Amino acid sequence: MVKLAGAFSQFKPFTVLVIGDFLYDTYTTGRVKRISPEAPVPVMEVQKQESRPGGAGNVVLNLTTLGAKVFAAGRIGADYEGEELKERLNAEGADISALLIEPGYRTPVKNRLIADSQQLLRVDFETVTPLLSSVEQKIILELRKIIPQTQIVAISDYGKGFLTNSLISAIIQISREAKVPVIVDPKGSDFTKYKKASVLKPNLSEAYAAAKMPLSTPLDAIAQEILRIAEVDTLLITRSEAGMSIFDRNGSRKDFPVRSKEVIDVTGAGDTVLSIICLALASGLDITQAAQLGNIAAGISIERLGCVQVTLSELAQRLLEFDCDTKVFDESHTYALHQVLKGKRYSLLVLQNGQSITNALFRTVRELSDREHQLIIYINDPHPKEEFIHLLSSLHAVDTIILQSENLKNLCQAIHPHEIFVLEGDEVSKLDQAKDLIAALVSQKSESLI
Repeated sequence: MVKLAGAFSQFKPFTVLVIGDFLYDTYTTGRVKRISPEAPVPVMEVQKQESRPGGAGNVVLNLTTLGAKVFAAGRIGADYEGEELKERLNAEGADISALLIEPGYRTPVKNRLIADSQQLLRVDFETVTPLLSSVEQKIILELRKIIPQTQIVAISDYGKGFLTNSLISAIIQISREAKVPVIVDPKGSDFTKYKKASVLKPNLSEAYAAAKMPLSTPLDAIAQEILRIAEVDTLLITRSEAGMSIFDRNGSRKDFPVRSKEVIDVTGAGDTVLSIICLALASGLDITQAAQLGNIAAGISIERLGCVQVTLSELAQRLLEFDCDTKVFDESHTYALHQVLKGKRYSLLVLQNGQSITNALFRTVRELSDREHQLIIYINDPHPKEEFIHLLSSLHAVDTIILQSENLKNLCQAIHPHEIFVLEGDEVSKLDQAKDLIAALVSQKSESLI
């Protein structure tokens, strides 16, 4: 059977709990034209200022962009920033019932000053405050209700005092009882507090600090020491421009080089990786596939300024640059296909049973690709030849290929084509709407297929 859309095509809707430190990120953008007469420092003329959820909040935004149902658990202050955080996350569809207000706590604020696409300075307003025991107990009660409803738990630790050792232990214990994997983005040098998590994802400097070994120590030795002290199933170390490496308790190692066109800003790339890994594992992929996809998504993220959300459509487009077979879908992949096509205008070209490579086909593909819409080809053949599909997928003009679907109504509802064309022999005809496509195809199928 022809290779379909690979790991990406297995993506499906999922539910995730994001628990950790919620921050309020502000971006102050302007330009520098002179040096201050008061001190040898640049004077930035502010042009605009915008704010958004940061820390665990950025993970939530990444996940909602990927189509997840997200429960957000953490603490905020009774202040303007905390209220803005709640409103923004709620507007994005996240469940914020476990985002609790702690008396006397101030929501952390990070203000990044940016001029000419370069970050000049970051100003932090925060106080690292241990979590009140009363708030911790409320959180744990909420977790006992939420975690059994989820497929994955993401711990986003920014070291602001919320994730106490006892709270982390409770999260992991409840998750293990519910058979829900836990992925940890850690902070600090004590990784024993994350003991028994499913996946631990430190960066390179965090890994060396946690292992308490000199920088001259081989990475394999660092990994085995962390696996020993943390007792996690998998260790995933992000290594900046070197990509990432996966280690397991059996001593195996897999490296994944970074795939980026240009490095603009690494801010938020770790959150992007965490989100994609959540999606992949919740969709039944293994950690190797998850890491590969996360690495590619991070490559997209660092090509833009600030914390950005990478969409599945962008990820699919980047995957096409590495493997043209990624553009091939079948009827079981309608969710992934819908995500790929979200926000795009496209034409649908239907190829009837028995269609082969002909001058008419090439001419039609060329003419339709010259339009402003993307081009999707639907192959109405129960047994298409692999060579035929591979040749079509290799054409730059063809954006997506869909193999014959058993439920045509569901397919048309899923993809919503803007224009529909049918190629029969050397003749191309245009259909007015999706129901005309169904009528045209049903003549070749049993009524039971509709």
